Amino acid sequence: MLNKAFFSIILCVGYLSAQAQNTNQFVIQTKNVSLVLTKGDNGRIYQSYLGKRLLNPTDNTNFGTGKHEAYITGGMEDLHQPAIKVTHTDANPSLELKYADSKTDKQSDDVTATTIELKDPKYPVEVVLHYEAYYNEDIIKSWTEIRNNEKGTLLLNNYASNMLHFDADKYWLTQYHGDYATEVRMQEAPLTSGIKTIESKLGTRTDMYQAPMFMLALNKQADETSGEVIAGTLAWTGNFSFDFEIDEHNSLRVISGINPYASQYQLAAGKTFTTPAFIFTYSNTGKGQASRNLHKWARNYGVLDGNKPRLTLFNNWETTGMKFDQNLLVGLFDDANKLGIDLFLLDDGWFANKYPRDNDRAGLGDWQENKKKLPDNVEYLVKQAEAKGIKFGIWLEPEMVNPKSELYEQHPDWILKLPNRDENYQRNQLVLDLTNPKVQDFVYGVVDNMLTKNPGIDYIKWDCNRTMSNTYSPYLKDKQSNLYVDYTLSLYHVLDRLRAKYPHLLMMLCSGGGGRTDYGALKYFTEFWPSDNTDPLERVYIQWGYSSFFPAITVSNHITNWSKTASLKFKTDVAMMGRLGYDMKLSGMSDAETQFTRDALKNYKRLSSVIWYGDLYRIISPYDEDRAVLMYVNEAKDKAVLFNYILTVRYKQTFNKVKLQGLDANASYKVEEINLMPGVKATLPDNGKTFSGDYLMTVGLNLTGRTASQSSVVVEVTKQ
Repeated sequence: MLNKAFFSIILCVGYLSAQAQNTNQFVIQTKNVSLVLTKGDNGRIYQSYLGKRLLNPTDNTNFGTGKHEAYITGGMEDLHQPAIKVTHTDANPSLELKYADSKTDKQSDDVTATTIELKDPKYPVEVVLHYEAYYNEDIIKSWTEIRNNEKGTLLLNNYASNMLHFDADKYWLTQYHGDYATEVRMQEAPLTSGIKTIESKLGTRTDMYQAPMFMLALNKQADETSGEVIAGTLAWTGNFSFDFEIDEHNSLRVISGINPYASQYQLAAGKTFTTPAFIFTYSNTGKGQASRNLHKWARNYGVLDGNKPRLTLFNNWETTGMKFDQNLLVGLFDDANKLGIDLFLLDDGWFANKYPRDNDRAGLGDWQENKKKLPDNVEYLVKQAEAKGIKFGIWLEPEMVNPKSELYEQHPDWILKLPNRDENYQRNQLVLDLTNPKVQDFVYGVVDNMLTKNPGIDYIKWDCNRTMSNTYSPYLKDKQSNLYVDYTLSLYHVLDRLRAKYPHLLMMLCSGGGGRTDYGALKYFTEFWPSDNTDPLERVYIQWGYSSFFPAITVSNHITNWSKTASLKFKTDVAMMGRLGYDMKLSGMSDAETQFTRDALKNYKRLSSVIWYGDLYRIISPYDEDRAVLMYVNEAKDKAVLFNYILTVRYKQTFNKVKLQGLDANASYKVEEINLMPGVKATLPDNGKTFSGDYLMTVGLNLTGRTASQSSVVVEVTKQ
């Protein structure tokens, strides 16, 4: 039972019970978690409890109002960081929110929505707190609506999606930071007094330095199987901010939402602003359960078609770069098909004529086929792929433009750039002004025209290779502070249009690597590209970090030539923990490597449902040892796949047995090593033996038959 962690929060929660025989109390419950909100005598809403669901519902009436207001306003008596701060049309910078109404709607057996309407008694401003509870997933989703009923513009200075309050002895924060090719590196540290902020100000490709997610442990550090944990992420593909503030009483408030930096939002009279959703879960059994809650929710609700199969693919980028023609590409179809790969993805370099896309300095924005490379257009490639028994996909970067392009020449007013400053380039390109409806139509048309002309296209890779800098919108004119927010909303508007017409088209969310990894965008995409760094040693850490919040089915992992030292087996075994793909010269493999790849693909397709839809158990972290051990267990607990990666081996180094997790203790399981190179015998010491689930989870399994650096063992675990 959580007796030292109390939140003041505005939330959308999965399952709502009766109001505990108290019309002033809102008890919101999932299968294992309770959130109690209470209306105080002053009309304000407070958070009374968040923690393990109590067995006796009447016990909820024992919670008092609590000392933390759920959604604290700025300009009043509170002395710390507010969730919301506005400036009225008469320049008054205050806001008070009092209860006006509430509603509970049971949307399904799993989902219950609750709204709490708050009003300022002095000004016609309303704030509606939304809560959706996902009963079976133990997930809470929260957001707010801000309504301006004044006669003039309401300035939103701060407009958080959510505020949480805690009262614990200590707080430990896990954050995920990085840079290009070093995404989601994990850091954990205790919080101290003052404000700790995790934020992005990049506009696009916003996740490059900081990822919009965190884990917070209460009272003591949590591990995978023990400790109280809050895991939270913001569903927003733009600038975000998480503020963690410990006050003079050692109370912690956590504020999550859009970053207000350079974004004082001008809300016109009669308009409503809706914040993005903050999604979180609570676990009192460690980080692993928090991740499994999020994975299950994501597959069911957070990612497009999260419970449908994915395709293996071959990308031509590392094989050809931008130097190819249609005959060379068609030859690559055969290489992929012979191995059993499902789809060919044509990457950058296929377009533009006046300024041919032969390098990254030209052509971006001119989305017509390059006649020299593709004289018969994409249509020919699609038909050839179909004839050879393989599907076809294509790369696009529709939000961007090269200065050396026809689009730049024809529409300089469509580009985000300061009118009296030098242009600033990243990858020799600029960002289009997506707040402009004409630009939205153009971006939509880039994709729609391609799919209309080529209905056989089965896959789109949507890229975004630069952040915003030296940014100014010709369209917004005197509303420049709306730019960062309206750009993201405009992106969603384009994606809404595309999904209305192409509801199930497979699409990868890419952003120069993992620059966009959030559930705001993933509802439109089937997967994301976590990093351009495909070195398998680095990918162990990258994929480990992403696994905290994203299920394997959403993570695209490719086998490439990035690493010159890792074996094909090690690369393959690492890439199997997600949506598997290839980006290397397939025809250059030896006979043994070709046979291994065919067999590995068969294993992957046979076991992919366990990896994609199963429960993930992170057993040994690469941050703790020179190895990483993870396993996926299906819902029936009759099949599991275990991955053991040896990262570094020192002189006379030994590794202990590994205690498995997630199995049925009363069942018997056969363990068998798979993904072996031709002619190589299994090195799993107990290969082919049968053990009880209880033995495997209590005593463990010896996985150290192969102990070379950058080596791996994949074990199939089957109930007998």
